[in-house]
Amino acid sequence: MTWDGLIRVGDGDVWAADSGGDGPPLVLLHPGVGDSRIWDGLLPELTGRYRVIRYDVRGYGRSPRPTAAYSNLADLYAVLDRFGLDRVHLVGCSMGGGTALGLARRQPERAASLVLLCPGVPGYPWPAEPEADAEYDRLVAGGDLDGLTAFGLREWAAAGSDAAAVAQLRSAARAWPDEDIHQQPDPPVFDRLGELAGIPATVLIGDLDRRPAIDCAERTAARLGCELVRLTGVDHLPPLRSPATVLRAIEKLAVR
Repeated sequence: MTWDGLIRVGDGDVWAADSGGDGPPLVLLHPGVGDSRIWDGLLPELTGRYRVIRYDVRGYGRSPRPTAAYSNLADLYAVLDRFGLDRVHLVGCSMGGGTALGLARRQPERAASLVLLCPGVPGYPWPAEPEADAEYDRLVAGGDLDGLTAFGLREWAAAGSDAAAVAQLRSAARAWPDEDIHQQPDPPVFDRLGELAGIPATVLIGDLDRRPAIDCAERTAARLGCELVRLTGVDHLPPLRSPATVLRAIEKLAVR
């Protein structure tokens, strides 16, 4: 039976959806440059084979704005527990990839496989970007949602500002200011990725993504000892830009 609605996670709530069914449980974790609707184009194929769980991080998409400190990893635990899921296949894009890796590091028995799309890995030494940081801070201070959306599109949507990309970045831009205040960092995992080598994994990265993101994906795949799939003409939004390739990566691993 399908279900969607708000569920309690710590001191807040998130919107979540469960496709139901008897297939292997598959959890979709959206990026910090969008929300759970980034998976919409994949759902018709996925729900025919898997029990698909997806949710919006606090403040993103259909989830209420956070009002207290929270952790993405702790919220993922809460969602899995709410749906009674002990072991799942994880598909994480950017921020969601980092959350998936955090669960695999802390509770490896719960991670059946990992499909990581341009993962944002906690503990990765991302280079300093003072000019971009200053622009972002100015836009947040001014409450400039249009400016934040344009900033996000320029940084992360090199393949084009089509309607779907704009909708994703606008949703993210609404969430960023509260996220900066309330989201607590999850434990670093980059230096311990070698401990996850026993978990089936694939890393995907677009050739139009930002250079630090490409470097992170390459080094993550090397440390995991897994396949690295390079996507031509794809930026930081692989579920929008190359859904068929993402589906193939999921179906290759999520068979247990």
